[in-house]
Amino acid sequence: MLTYALVLVVGFIAGTVSGIVGTGATIILLPVLVYVFGPREAVPIMAVVALMSNFAKITSWWKVIDWRVTAAYAAGGIPAAALGARTLLILPPRIVDIALGVFFLAMIPGRHWLASRNVKLGYAGLALAGAGIGFLTGIVVSTGPLSVPTFAAAGLVKGAFIATEAAGSLALYISKAITFRTFGALPLDIVTKGLIAGSSVMAGTYLARLIVERLSVHSFQRLLDGVMLVSGLSLLWAALR
Repeated sequence: MLTYALVLVVGFIAGTVSGIVGTGATIILLPVLVYVFGPREAVPIMAVVALMSNFAKITSWWKVIDWRVTAAYAAGGIPAAALGARTLLILPPRIVDIALGVFFLAMIPGRHWLASRNVKLGYAGLALAGAGIGFLTGIVVSTGPLSVPTFAAAGLVKGAFIATEAAGSLALYISKAITFRTFGALPLDIVTKGLIAGSSVMAGTYLARLIVERLSVHSFQRLLDGVMLVSGLSLLWAALR
């Protein structure tokens, strides 16, 4: 029971952070899921959680979603996410941990490099970005740090950014979840664990809507870097100990 209490508390915090900055639920919650359930179960559990988290963001900001941006991103991302998820299922758990940790740490300077170029993406660029991010999402569970500059480069801000990024990500996670289910990696007990963890993430996401417009851009950047740093180091520690 204590382990589930830990998952629920961290899930609520993760949902609140994700609802404010547009990403972070997976980065914060994944190390706890790996610790409690192991990396092999944590990945499909997080896929269920991600579905619920993104659904909460979409319903919070439904009226401001840019559906054209979502469609362009999903067109490249859906098949790539399925391919990435199939690739993940044949990787050793230790490799999964290391890949997750290295990826999150690398995206701290990587995100700043992308933002400094102020790249503007059209629909074709969004489709290409969706394909690359979709494949990585299938392998490393979440690529929120990458999707943040991608959707920001489409000119979206605040509620429109949060909801549109969530809608695009939801399409990728549905593709990933279907792939897991097809290859037997998403049995009922995994779904149940995902629903339990996801409920707390959704609660935090809905709370975040009350404060999201008060967050400064500077605070957003600092918070995003902080959650990537802590989670990246935690995953590497778990893999190398």
